[in-house]
Amino acid sequence: MAEPSSKAATHSDPTLVEAGQVAERLEVDVEAGLSPEEASNRLGRYGPNELVSTGRDPAWKRFLRQFGDPLVYLLLVAIVISMVAWFAEGAGGVPVDAIVIAAIVIANAVIGFVQENKAQDAVAALSDMTAAHSTVLRGGKLTDVESSEIVPGDILVLAEGDAVGADARLLSSSSLKIQEASLTGESEAVTKHAAVLPGPVSLGDRLNMVYKGTAVARGVGRAVVTGTGMQTEMGRIATLLDETEDEQSPLQKEIAKVSKMLGLLVIVIAVVVMAALALINGVDSASELVDILLMGVSLAVAAVPEGLPAILSLVLAIGVQLLAKRNAVMKDLHSVETLGSVSVICSDKTGTLTRNEMMLCEVVTASGRVSLSGTGYEPVGEVRLTGRNEDDVLAEVQRVLATGSVANNAQLEQVDGHWQIQGDPTEAAFLVGGRKLEGISERVEGFQRQGEAPFDSDRKLMSVLGHSHSLGVSRVLAKGAPDVLLERCVAEQVGGATRPLSEQRRADILATVEELNERGNRTLGVAWRDATPSDAEGGFDEGSERDLVWAGFVGIIDPPREEAAQAISEAHRAGIRTVMITGDHPVTASRIAADLGIVEGDEAPRAVTGRELDELDDDGWREVVLTTSVYARVSPEHKLRIVDALQEQRLIVAMTGDGVNDAPALKSADIGIAMGITGTEVTKEAGEMILGDDNYSTIVEAVRQGRVIYDNIKKFIRYLLSSNMGEVATVFLGVVLGGVIGLADPGNPGATVVPLLATQILWINLVTDSGPALAMGVDPQIDDVMARKPRGYDERIIDAHMWSRIIFIGVVMGVISLVLYDLCLPGGLLGGLEYLAPAGLEFDVARTTVFTALVFMQLFNALNSRSDMGSAFDHLFTNKWLWGSFAVVTLGQVLVVEVPFLQSAFGTTSLDPIHWGMAVLAGLVVLGVEEVAKAVRRARAASR
Repeated sequence: MAEPSSKAATHSDPTLVEAGQVAERLEVDVEAGLSPEEASNRLGRYGPNELVSTGRDPAWKRFLRQFGDPLVYLLLVAIVISMVAWFAEGAGGVPVDAIVIAAIVIANAVIGFVQENKAQDAVAALSDMTAAHSTVLRGGKLTDVESSEIVPGDILVLAEGDAVGADARLLSSSSLKIQEASLTGESEAVTKHAAVLPGPVSLGDRLNMVYKGTAVARGVGRAVVTGTGMQTEMGRIATLLDETEDEQSPLQKEIAKVSKMLGLLVIVIAVVVMAALALINGVDSASELVDILLMGVSLAVAAVPEGLPAILSLVLAIGVQLLAKRNAVMKDLHSVETLGSVSVICSDKTGTLTRNEMMLCEVVTASGRVSLSGTGYEPVGEVRLTGRNEDDVLAEVQRVLATGSVANNAQLEQVDGHWQIQGDPTEAAFLVGGRKLEGISERVEGFQRQGEAPFDSDRKLMSVLGHSHSLGVSRVLAKGAPDVLLERCVAEQVGGATRPLSEQRRADILATVEELNERGNRTLGVAWRDATPSDAEGGFDEGSERDLVWAGFVGIIDPPREEAAQAISEAHRAGIRTVMITGDHPVTASRIAADLGIVEGDEAPRAVTGRELDELDDDGWREVVLTTSVYARVSPEHKLRIVDALQEQRLIVAMTGDGVNDAPALKSADIGIAMGITGTEVTKEAGEMILGDDNYSTIVEAVRQGRVIYDNIKKFIRYLLSSNMGEVATVFLGVVLGGVIGLADPGNPGATVVPLLATQILWINLVTDSGPALAMGVDPQIDDVMARKPRGYDERIIDAHMWSRIIFIGVVMGVISLVLYDLCLPGGLLGGLEYLAPAGLEFDVARTTVFTALVFMQLFNALNSRSDMGSAFDHLFTNKWLWGSFAVVTLGQVLVVEVPFLQSAFGTTSLDPIHWGMAVLAGLVVLGVEEVAKAVRRARAASR
């Protein structure tokens, strides 16, 4: 195929010429679309259908950004102070302190850079998973493609709920309404048509065009793509997208607030420590002043977990990727914290709680009924007739199945030996059932559609106008909810004739419908009439659904998912209530709900209908939503109000949806869950989560995983803050209490003990705040997270209980450090042990021992932090990453203590086995103290 004229495609106004001429300029056959090969060529020529943004910053910028932290500024100031003192003292030797601090700053930047890269890569992978899709006509077949692969000349096939993938000129439309608020600001959906416009008009008045970034609110249509990527109207305003700043989640805001609070607290503590050192020890040289300043700066850096935001983002990204592998794709990383606290799941029935493998199993007509066997979408099965006159029954059944197959937008085809559908599974059931009877396929293929009134969730009907070549007549064919469709019928098909519908006959039909509903069937009625000239002349729409002839109705089985019942039971155990909201018959809804155990008890739960909801006042709504778990025959407006009413009760609500009218409820819910298979592009955009398999059990598994991720976040926050608090307590207690209990540096008798050097504090912070914290963020499930009730609406991640544990463990570490000093130094309460304090090296050995002990105490504290109540010895070896980080940290500490040039850098000295044993024993004491505390908490919980 020749290349279309770019000038014609780009510069001529497609609104002012016939659609066929636009297609001709773009060199595309509107009946077949582009060939796959030509589409591929054009994709290479025009590029992807994507908006160009500023994109990801280059690596060097992202690396430099790691230095833009107030704590890093403090360290840079410390380097400057150290260098000034070094120069003031003659610049002799090597400025060890400055070099070590600089090395630690760079190491922290590298770790932050790597973590940010991993988080961004994870987010990019998730974006690929949630990429928008469009239906196009290629090679004469409907094809689902990523919207980024749309090219000029593609034929877009639009239906209710689709996101418009590119700018396009309409070829045809039926009741087509487009929601263009994102582009024009128009709040109401705009009715579209394919007619030529009389002259140039503004964007909002171009009624024969559809635009990228808008959504189909109603109806169907076909359009030829005229612009993609930056050549779209949305592309003209693409720069606005890059100026939009992401809003912080509640968890991010809480952590930022805690970090600021800690910063202020530690600054006060650092000032007190520096003042105490200056007053007690005195300041006789620039070197001593530098040491004091470095101690204060290092203490501030040690106490504030500056790596926490980066670890948080990476842990969330990894957790969301794990969810994606389980068919639950989260669009927003920080929605995970909400997912773990869901207390109510409002779910549709079809496809989520049931298998969504719709099988037409029964056809009921005036003369009898037919049963059809088979499974899935393979058109194979037995047909059993029941009735007084089998010829009449067969003729009526053929009309029902042919009518339902023509008034239909699904597609059934065999691919690699397997039958697959595209479109609504309920509509596909007619196609499968129709293929089981002879003669129906010919009638379907010989029908030329001329108009359509698309399905609408409010009307619960759809109809088409067309000409049957096999019968030589034009007809209106309709299908929909039996009770709704029957009201529009005036006659009934009986054999080859029709007869008026009496009130008694209407009652009999509805009674039979009720019978099938009670057996768990979904029922759809079918009707027809001969077309009149006014149908075509006046524009075919829903007003033509009148004076119909009732042909019969069908029963469609959609069996409950076996795994759904188990998932609902698991949700109940976790304190999560399941609410079924469906448009189906109330009897069907109650039966399925009973089979799945949505409401405990032997009797089927009563379903509240949309009509009953309409009669309630505000107080009635509040009472109903607290007691009702099954809703039937409801509209999307009811769904939205149910969500709002539940949220008024301070419940965290997850809501599933698939249709365009479900989007408001999904947006209003705390977690909107869009169906990945049957869901429209609009619902996928509205929701925070997309189900890859449309399965309720996946929702419950996602909630479980969300709770695990939330627990892991609490674990590493608890670990980081308590470990950092231990460093602060060690320095504070050593400086403030060392002199009180008589501890002193033998080489400087009048000076108080300074337990750690600034470089040692920074080293502890570097090695323990990275690997172990990140490993805890990916900890497998330790506690039974589904055995507890959902988090409270206002529950904070760092509550009073966590603060008490953080302070308790920090003080324990500080006290143990002080005891170690007392054992290794002469004087003090314990007097020091000679074999632990070698002459001339007492202070160096004591400080190195405490330094090493703090590292081991923090490693053992990581084991403590894995569970709030459970023993650290439960699931001890399930986290290989944690043990790997322990090995790396331990090796690093051995090198810092035993390698000579590192000894000079960090002010350490070699330790003998006894001192190494004391350091490890200090870690075990921290572990043992917390084990006792947990045992006490478990005993208290058991006695309640």
